[in-house]
Amino acid sequence: MGSLCLVLVVLQLSWTLSSSVPPPSSHVCLPHERDALLHYKTTISVDCDLNSGSYNKDPYPRIDIESWNKSTDCCSWEGVKCDNVAGHVIGIDLSHSCLVGSLFANNSLFQLHNLQWLDLSSNNLRGSLLENTSSLFHFHGLRRLNLAGNSFNGTISSKLFSQLVSLTHLNLSFNGIFDDVESYLRFDGEGFDMLARNLTKLRNLVLDTVDMSDVELTSFLNLSSSLEHLSLEACELHGEFPSQVFQLPNLKVLGLNGNFNLTGYLPKTNWSSSLELLDLSSCDFRGSIPTLFGNLTQIIAVDLSGNSLEGQIPDVFGSLRKLTSLSFPYCNLSGPLPRSIFNLTKITHLDLRSNHLEGPFPNHVNELQFLEDLLLNNNSISGGVPSWLFTLPSLLQLDLGYNKLIGPIDQIQKPGFVQHVDLSYNDIGGPIPYSIFYLVNLTELDLSSNNLSGPIPYSIFYLVNLTELDLSSNNLSGPIPYSIFDLVNLRELDLSSNNLSGVIKSDMLSKLMSLEVLDVSSNRLLSLSTRSNDVNYSFPQLTTVSFSDCSVRQFPSFFQTSNLQYLYLSNNMISGGISKWEAEGWERLLFLDLSHNFLTALEQFPGNNLRMLNLQSNLLQGPILSTCLNSQIPILKELEVFIISENNLTGNIPSICNLSSLDVLDLSKNSLSGTIPDCLGNFSHLTFLDLQMNNFFGKIPDSFVNNSELSHLLLNDNQLEGLVPSSLANSISLEVLNLGNNKLTDRFPCWLVSLPSLQVIILRFNRFYGPLPHSVASSNFSALRIIDLSENDFTGTLPMKLFQNLRAMKDKPKEWLYSIAFKFRGSRFGSDIYEIPVNVTTKRLEMELTKTGHFRIYGLVKQPILWKNSEGRRATYFPANAQLLS
Repeated sequence: MGSLCLVLVVLQLSWTLSSSVPPPSSHVCLPHERDALLHYKTTISVDCDLNSGSYNKDPYPRIDIESWNKSTDCCSWEGVKCDNVAGHVIGIDLSHSCLVGSLFANNSLFQLHNLQWLDLSSNNLRGSLLENTSSLFHFHGLRRLNLAGNSFNGTISSKLFSQLVSLTHLNLSFNGIFDDVESYLRFDGEGFDMLARNLTKLRNLVLDTVDMSDVELTSFLNLSSSLEHLSLEACELHGEFPSQVFQLPNLKVLGLNGNFNLTGYLPKTNWSSSLELLDLSSCDFRGSIPTLFGNLTQIIAVDLSGNSLEGQIPDVFGSLRKLTSLSFPYCNLSGPLPRSIFNLTKITHLDLRSNHLEGPFPNHVNELQFLEDLLLNNNSISGGVPSWLFTLPSLLQLDLGYNKLIGPIDQIQKPGFVQHVDLSYNDIGGPIPYSIFYLVNLTELDLSSNNLSGPIPYSIFYLVNLTELDLSSNNLSGPIPYSIFDLVNLRELDLSSNNLSGVIKSDMLSKLMSLEVLDVSSNRLLSLSTRSNDVNYSFPQLTTVSFSDCSVRQFPSFFQTSNLQYLYLSNNMISGGISKWEAEGWERLLFLDLSHNFLTALEQFPGNNLRMLNLQSNLLQGPILSTCLNSQIPILKELEVFIISENNLTGNIPSICNLSSLDVLDLSKNSLSGTIPDCLGNFSHLTFLDLQMNNFFGKIPDSFVNNSELSHLLLNDNQLEGLVPSSLANSISLEVLNLGNNKLTDRFPCWLVSLPSLQVIILRFNRFYGPLPHSVASSNFSALRIIDLSENDFTGTLPMKLFQNLRAMKDKPKEWLYSIAFKFRGSRFGSDIYEIPVNVTTKRLEMELTKTGHFRIYGLVKQPILWKNSEGRRATYFPANAQLLS
C-alpha cells in the first residue's frame, strides 16, 4: 500500500497525468483481465516511425508492450498496475510507447471494469471519441484519463461525462489529424456543459488545442470548486471570459494562452490565493492590472503578453517571494518601471518589452541575484546605463534596445557572465568603454544605432566567444583594429554606417573561418584590397558580403571560390570591366549588386544561379545584352531581377523568352532599339517592366493574357506606335501605366476603368483622339491619383462627373502613393536605393518628380488633370484639396 500511496501523491502533483508506474504488486492478476490485455495487444502495432500523431515523437517505446505474454503474471508487466487485495488491474500507463491503432467500441481494454487510471498519451491512436469510446462509459470508477498527444478527432460525446463522474484528472490535449485537411478534436456546447456540471471531483483539466469554438463561456461558471489545474491553450475560445474562474478557491494553474479572440477583465478582488501559474498570453484581455497581484504570494510565473491592457504596472511585487517569471510584453502598458520588481529575490525571467514604460533605472540594486533574462526593449526608458546591469551574477541576456537611454556607458567594475547584450537604437554617446570587453562570456553584442564615437578599442580581442557583433550606425572612426579579425567564432559582423577608414585585406578576412555575414557598407573611407594571391584564401562559411558605399576600386574576384550568395558592391569606384575569368566560379551566388560604379565592359555575368543582378548607373555600352542576356545560357534560367538602367547600351533586346522567372526587368535610360519581344507580356511572375527612355519602335505587344501580377509598366519616351493593347485589361494588379512621349494612335482605352489598383495613368504627348466616352466619366477610378492626358488630340467636353468620381485624389493617403518592394527569397539584405521618375505637366510647366527609397518606388500623391479641349486650348483642372506631398 505504501508504494500505491506514493504513486497517488506523484500523480496528484502531475499536470499531464503521465507518471512512472511503480513496482508491480505481488498479487497474481485475474485470467480474464490478462486475456483482455493480451487481446488489446493484438489490436495495435508498435511503430515509432509512424508515430506522427504524437507531439513528442519518440525514438523508441517507453513501455515495451511486446514483452507482454501469457506465461507471466500481468501484474508484473511494464505499464500495468494491479490492486494488492483483489488483483484487479487498476492502472495502465502506455504513454510514449509508439502505439498505432484506435479505440474501437468493443475494445477489450474496456473489459477492465476496475480501472482507475488510463494513460495512452503521446502515441498515434486515431478515431472519434463520439463513435469509438462508448465502452468508456462503463468505467464508473475511472479517476484519471490521459489521451493527449494522439490523433483523435471529431466531436467529444456528451454522454462520456454523464458516466465518468469519478474523474479527477482529464487530459485530451493536442489531438487531431494533420494530413491534407486539419481536423481537431472538438467540444460542442452540450458536451463541455455536461463536463462542467457532472465532473464535480475534477481537479486537473487539460484541453489544449481542443476546438471549443462552440462552447458557451457561461459553462465555465459550473466548473467544480475543487479544480486546481485548468489549461485551455489555443482552443478557439471567443467572447468575454467569466472572471469568476480566477476566483475558484483551489485554483493553482490557469492557462488560456493562444485564444486570440478571448476577451475579459482581470478581477480586482477575491483571486484564488493558491494561484501559482497564470498564462493569458496571446489573448485579448482588457483593462488594467489590479493591485491585488501583490497578494498572490504563491505565484511562481505570470504571462500576460500580447493583451490589450492599459495603465501602469502596479508597484506591488515586493511580497512575491516565489515569483520566478514575469512576462508583460506587448501589453500597451505605460508609466514608470515599478521599483518593486528590482527587489524580487527569486526572479529568473523578466520580460516587459514592447510597452510604453518610461523613467530611469535605479542607481543601485541588491537583489535579482537569480535573474537570467532581462528584456526591456521597445519602451521609452531613459537615463544612463547603470553598470550594475552587467554585474548581476546569473544574467545571461540583456536587451534594452529601442529605448531613450543616453550615455556614456558606465565603467563596469565587476563583470558578470552575461552572454547577450543589446543596447541598439538608443542615444548612447561617448566612446565604447574598454570595460565592456571584459564581459568575456559575451556571444552577441549589439550597440548599433547610437551615437558612439572614437575608435573601436583594440581590446575587443578579449571577446573570444563572440559570434555576433553589430556596431553599425554610429560615429565610430579610425581603422578597424586588427584584433577584430582574431575573433574566430564570429558568424556575423556589422560595422556599416560609420566613419571607419583603412583597407580590409583578404588575408585578414580569411582568419574569420566561421564568418557568415559581413557588412561594412556606408564607410566612405574604407576599401578592399585585392592581390594576385588572393585566390588562395578560403571563406568556407561566408554567405553575405556588403561593401556598398565604400571606396572599393576593383571587383573582388578572390570570393569566386567561396560559398558566397549575396554580394553588394553598389556606390563604389569599381572601374574597367569584369573578364570572363573573373566571372567564372561563384557557384552559389544569388544576388549581385554592382550599381552606381564605373564599369565599362562585361564579358559574362558572374555566377551560375543568379537571381538578382543590378548594374544600374555604370558606363556599360554597346550590344552587351546580346552577349550576356541570351536564353541559351543556362545560368540565367533562375534570374528574377535584372536591372541595367542608366547605361549606354545599344542594339536590340535579344530573345529572352526562356527567362520566365523574371519578376523585375529594368532596361530604362539606354539607347536600345528594335521592337519589344511579344513574350514579355506572357511572363506570369513579372511585376515590374521598365523600358522607358530608349529608342524602341513598333507596337506594344498585345500578349498580356496571363500576367495578373504586373504592377508597373513604364514604356514612355520611345517611338512606339499603334494601339494600347487591350490585353492589359488582364493585368488586374497594375498600379502605374506610363506610355507618355510615344507615337500611339488610339482612342482613350476605356477598359482602364476595370483595373482596381491603377493609381497613375500618363498618356501625354501621343496621338490619342476623340471624345471621352460617358461610360468612362461615370466609372469609378477608385485608386487613381495621377492622370496626365496633355498634348494629345482629345475632343469634346470634359464631364464634371469624372472629377467627382476621382475620390482618391481628395484624400491624403496613409501610405505612399505607389511602391514596389522587391522581395527576394532568402536574402538578408534586400535593399538598395532605387528611383523612378514621373514627368507631369503643371500649369504648362513640365517637371520630373522622383521619390527614392530602399528598393521602393514612390510617386506623387496628387496632380492636376490636363486636357486639351475642342478649340485646341489646354485646360488644367485641380481636384479639391490638391497638393503635393513631400
